[in-house]
Amino acid sequence: MIVIACPGQGSQTPGFLNEWLELPGSREFLGEASERAGVDLVAHGTVSDADTIRDTAVAQPLIVAASLLAWRELSARTSVADAGIAGHSVGEFAAAAAAGVLSEQDALRLVGVRGRAMAEAATKAETGMAAVVGGVEADVLAKIEAHGLTPANRNGGGQIVAAGARESLAALAEDAPRGARVIPLQVAGAFHTDYMASAIPVLREAAEGVTASAPTHRLWTNADGSIVEDGARFVELLVSQIANPVRWDACMEGFQTAGISGLIELTPAGALTGIAKRGLKGVPSVAIKSPADLDTAVALITETAPAA
Repeated sequence: MIVIACPGQGSQTPGFLNEWLELPGSREFLGEASERAGVDLVAHGTVSDADTIRDTAVAQPLIVAASLLAWRELSARTSVADAGIAGHSVGEFAAAAAAGVLSEQDALRLVGVRGRAMAEAATKAETGMAAVVGGVEADVLAKIEAHGLTPANRNGGGQIVAAGARESLAALAEDAPRGARVIPLQVAGAFHTDYMASAIPVLREAAEGVTASAPTHRLWTNADGSIVEDGARFVELLVSQIANPVRWDACMEGFQTAGISGLIELTPAGALTGIAKRGLKGVPSVAIKSPADLDTAVALITETAPAA
């Protein structure tokens, strides 16, 4: 089984959609996605600078729309009917649409709401995030807790992201766990912590108007790495996940249990394949960064498909 991974916030770079807009129908898709999300995705994916697309209200719908565009193109080139799907943080909205839980239109509308609500929540306190790379996991978690921080993203592959007050993050950097590096992340707030709690009712209200369907693919959740078979339950988890840690490490454990034969990361790709190389050793992966990578992804699917 191939797993299709949908990336999270921080994967976007200036101009990363330029080559995608050369594909037939892509501009029309992104135009419609812009209307749903309430963000000019074409402009932000082509001409906006790094600071502009770092804005949570911009970054989240931009990433989800890009992933869905890549999913459309991949699906048009090969069968993905047997693929499993998982998203990292905001990538779960792209995963929900790819797996048939939500329509693309609803996923884009909801992620627009999510981005704006989380951006608003981030203005209420001086918070941030930092990646802790290396060290012994138990020691890293203990040190994060000792500084009053939350392990907001447990990514596996020797990476845990701490989140909380900026002064506490600075203290952690000065008191790094043995054998670990603390790397500040360019994000606007402490995502997936209690600091984001005010965004939950906003997204929950918006989600009340959507119709959720049972997944058409095996679908893992960031909540605990389990497979979710009920669409309404997955939507509930999308809402609560705003203020709860991302367990990508548990998702990768689920991938291993399922015996996956490869991992393909949708656009804007790179972060999750990097983690997979450390946490899923021996599992081939492809990062679809541009349309030129689609052929490589198709080849991986073809090579690992079970014999008829």
